[in-house]
Amino acid sequence: MARLGGMYGPDATFLGVPRADLADPGSWAGTDVLVIGAPFDGGTSYRPGARFGPQAIRFTDYLPHDGSRPHLALGVDPLAQLRVADAGDVEMPSGDTEQSLHRLEEAVLQACQAGALPVILGGDHTVALPDATGVARHAGWGKVSVIHFDAHADTGNTQFGSLYGHGTPMRRLIESGAVRGDRFLQIGLRGYWPEPETLDWMAGQRMRSYEMSEVVARGLDECLTEAFAIATDECDAVFLSVDVDVVDPGMAPGTGTPEPGGLTARQLLDAVRRIAMELPLAGMDVVEVAPPYDCADVTALLAGRVVLEALSGLAWRRRRDADQPVRDPAAPLLDR
Repeated sequence: MARLGGMYGPDATFLGVPRADLADPGSWAGTDVLVIGAPFDGGTSYRPGARFGPQAIRFTDYLPHDGSRPHLALGVDPLAQLRVADAGDVEMPSGDTEQSLHRLEEAVLQACQAGALPVILGGDHTVALPDATGVARHAGWGKVSVIHFDAHADTGNTQFGSLYGHGTPMRRLIESGAVRGDRFLQIGLRGYWPEPETLDWMAGQRMRSYEMSEVVARGLDECLTEAFAIATDECDAVFLSVDVDVVDPGMAPGTGTPEPGGLTARQLLDAVRRIAMELPLAGMDVVEVAPPYDCADVTALLAGRVVLEALSGLAWRRRRDADQPVRDPAAPLLDR
């Protein structure tokens, strides 16, 4: 299938990076990072609209779409120093869930096999199932740990009688064996779900979930340090899944199932940057941006910055590993 571009709008790329066509591997040969749109919201349980998330994340920025974004703290330009391309959207009609998820999984696997790190723009969180599965098919079954930022555990057994929905992908990943339950780290959970039966299942899988009360009591950095040690124990790669509802809806209102009392936008961006700087990141997705409920595009802008923080951390790590000078992001700006 030729490049679709935008399934629900114009064919624009993430911040102006070059276009790629999954059907033409030569169009993205040698790419370090491949952006893939997953415009699917057929798995939502409350407010739909995340099918428009990829378009909003690509479009929303106050700077020119010129394929350049110098990072103030890290002193790198990830869009210039990494070879980043945008493959457009995978065709994912909401009325055909299994076919949609299959197409996305194949696109992610194709990116991995070509040596590119897949960055998937969702879409509701159902897409995490094909996203992490595609990475595991390449990096090793059971050899990929997951760091999952979310207000919700997404470990339900079924949703409205279906195995597939944005409340079930993490259970499906663990049941399939693609990801080990004891290498599955969740950060930011809060609210009033899941119920005791699902929590018992999670405990039986030895999942590690950092509820917001623990994050507040211990501090996010300490929780991340502990999570990183678990994630890299007997696993060769890390998949990062970011549901924007992990952030308090006062800072990220444009999402389908808002839950008060979350992380700040600053905490999430710092955490994602640290993950990319310190861990063997093999893929990531950013999901649940629902533009119909956004206010002044702040949620879409945050999601775009999540992607940029990850790419900036990757570029910084590449410089460090090549023994090139790197900036300490905690040092005063003009002293670096």
